[in-house]
Amino acid sequence: MTKEKAATETIVENLTLFNNELMSKVFDRNIPATEYLLRTILGREDIRVKSVKGEYNMRNPVMGGRDITLDILAEEENGREFDVEVQNDSEGAHVRRARFHSSMTDSRMLKKNQDFSELDDSYVIFIYSRDKYRKGLPVYHIDRCVKETGRDFGDGSHIIYVNGRYEGDDEMGRLMHDFKSTRSSDMYNAELAKGLRQYKETEEGRAEMSDIVSKIYKEYGKEKEKEGEKRGEKRGEMKTRVSAVQSLMETMKLSADQALDALKIYGKERESIIKAVQG
Repeated sequence: MTKEKAATETIVENLTLFNNELMSKVFDRNIPATEYLLRTILGREDIRVKSVKGEYNMRNPVMGGRDITLDILAEEENGREFDVEVQNDSEGAHVRRARFHSSMTDSRMLKKNQDFSELDDSYVIFIYSRDKYRKGLPVYHIDRCVKETGRDFGDGSHIIYVNGRYEGDDEMGRLMHDFKSTRSSDMYNAELAKGLRQYKETEEGRAEMSDIVSKIYKEYGKEKEKEGEKRGEKRGEMKTRVSAVQSLMETMKLSADQALDALKIYGKERESIIKAVQG
């Protein structure tokens, strides 16, 4: 086995549902898993999902405007939509990104001549690997309110941040446990375990994930090599390892520690690389 293939296998082995590539595949057209996810996060048992798509491309109606790719887009039987994103870094979970996602979702809801009152509620959900507001709560709900009265504005726009570090002995704690699991046998929910097993523990699914990881890794490596040539840089062993870690962090949405674990880099070298990628 080549070093590249061995590295790819290690990365796939360590993937969790906090990786957006894997998460999108596990939930794509998986209605039972999506209903469980939304019911748990929103605390509602009445959610009935009609369809769910992974890696859904949403085009900006403005020429030259920024498009977005949703990790998953779920639609309820009543037409209400849910944008669900997984995120490992603070930049990707920026509050203005949530605002942009919300506006893009809203812009698709009304047809020509429809009344504004017909605009349905919208939900943008970030499942963040950290505790964004550091209060130890499982979920943070953001809704507009009138400052002077403290009353809910009632425009139907809902932004939700899920605390990926939450470990409570409840359904949310079990959901976050499953999102951090690398093996289906460690998961609580049968539907999530089934999806993870398909893409990590079957020959066909594992090969598909390996191809995705390998392709991203190679493309990133070529870009970095071209940049290095332009600057006349000579890459040493340390720079190569730093680039590999940055590749995983940027393209596979892993934290520095997760990337280093995947590449099995420990000790003083690990400390040096952490300083390099954070510097």
